[in-house]
Amino acid sequence: MILMILGLMLFIAGYMFNSPNANLQRIARPLSIAGVIFFLIGFSTSVIRKVGTGEVGVPSLFGEVQNKTLESGLNFVNPLDEVTMFDIKTQNYTMSASHDEGDKEGDDAIRVLTADGLEVIIDLTVLYRISPAQAPTILKQIGADYKDKIIRPITRTKIRDNAVYYDAVALYSTKRDEFQNRIFKAIDIDLKNRGIVLEQLLIRNINLPASVKQTIESKINAEQEAQKMQFVLQKEKQEAERKRVEAQGIADYQKIISTGLSDKQLQYEAIKAQRDLSLSPNAKVIIMGAKGNTPIILN
Repeated sequence: MILMILGLMLFIAGYMFNSPNANLQRIARPLSIAGVIFFLIGFSTSVIRKVGTGEVGVPSLFGEVQNKTLESGLNFVNPLDEVTMFDIKTQNYTMSASHDEGDKEGDDAIRVLTADGLEVIIDLTVLYRISPAQAPTILKQIGADYKDKIIRPITRTKIRDNAVYYDAVALYSTKRDEFQNRIFKAIDIDLKNRGIVLEQLLIRNINLPASVKQTIESKINAEQEAQKMQFVLQKEKQEAERKRVEAQGIADYQKIISTGLSDKQLQYEAIKAQRDLSLSPNAKVIIMGAKGNTPIILN
């Protein structure tokens, strides 16, 4: 648009300098040519608008937003139209206590009061995207700075409104997923009514007061010690049972031996042992005791 105005001004100036005066004619012709060139360049850039990948353009004429969008690529528009670009890819908005992680500099974490009156600090990331068909409505009702006008205040408010239903310890441990699902549903309804699609809500961190955190850690350590002691007791019981079974087996073996062996069987086993010894290359003479009927075997 600026080039068109500049070209038009140069063309008018060239026309005004056009006179019988030779000196003025030398100036008028280049001015007119330059004016035409600038006008054509400005007109072509104003009529053809490029929309980037993952974006839509919303044209408006003298402040009146048109109910249409320009798709990615080259689009022919009214040269007087002003085109506002909207990113329709997945975007994120992070509120964090860390100074270099959030969208805002410094500590931007959300501080909430729980049902037991304790202050909990929550780090959160919102994943969302703009609905392409709703881009004109967003430009009309909200504007291009929808992050600060809609995403940030709605998210922080809904988290504070829903945190009061949970104790601090429950938020930190057992009720974390339930709390995340609850605030997701609450935020999703408000954003959807404004043409914004909520894709995911990520609770990155929940910081408890130091005293509460120390109590939770002590409780966890006590539970771990109790589980460890239970494991040791179970192992000792298994070992005691093993020893009882082993002792019972030895007792049963001794009982069988004491009741099942006769003198003749013992004499037979002794003869077999003597025979095996006599066959040994190291044995020359074997003399057995004379008690009983056990024979003497000589090699």
